[in-house]
Amino acid sequence: MSETAGRTALVLRHDETIHLGNLLPVLAEHGYSVVVVDTPGADFDAIDPAAADLLIVLGGDMGVYESEEHPYLVDEIALIRARIDAERPVFGVCLGAQLMAESLGGRVFKGESNEIGYRSVEPTPEGAESPLRHIAGVPVMQWHSDTFELPAGVTRLAGSSAYNNEAFGIDNWALAVQFHPEVTAEMHEQWVDASAGELIAEGIDAEALRADNARHNAAMQLASRKLFGEYLDGLPTAR
Repeated sequence: MSETAGRTALVLRHDETIHLGNLLPVLAEHGYSVVVVDTPGADFDAIDPAAADLLIVLGGDMGVYESEEHPYLVDEIALIRARIDAERPVFGVCLGAQLMAESLGGRVFKGESNEIGYRSVEPTPEGAESPLRHIAGVPVMQWHSDTFELPAGVTRLAGSSAYNNEAFGIDNWALAVQFHPEVTAEMHEQWVDASAGELIAEGIDAEALRADNARHNAAMQLASRKLFGEYLDGLPTAR
């Protein structure tokens, strides 16, 4: 049995369609039980930021800077910061990565382009020595128009031609990725179906997106499994 058997992953979810996807079976294989908290309406005062063995912060359509419209983001950022201050494992995806950056003092803002589709993200030299090494040469799913300044005290792990900051980490216990390694073929189809207006506004052909998904998703699934599995394997086994 895995040395991590009996551990708990607390998942902060912002939208039911933006879920764990292909990360879920990797968690199960590593012996984690999963507790999902839907952040709109969540009682953050009732959450001990350091209690779970792993915190996973998923993506969402809102911007980190839209706290007036989504006031729970303020509490979520505070929870993430408390978690990081306790040096407890945390993994962030897209919005989750941006929330991690914001919690550490890195400004989150609108980028110059809306990235939708599979793109190449290349690890830095430090990233090549981390779980990010598994995405080298493998196009990964992007769906974002926001980006962030790299906060102090973290290590930049990957970048792309469009966005310099695609991933960062702290030691072996904190990892933030701007892209979407969790996306399954089913999730991709659901997102494309629900985003017709956005795709038309961006001049993106939905059928071309589907073709790219058919071409690249299998390789990304394998890279994602290796990336996330290696990250979990590298976490400390004791508090």
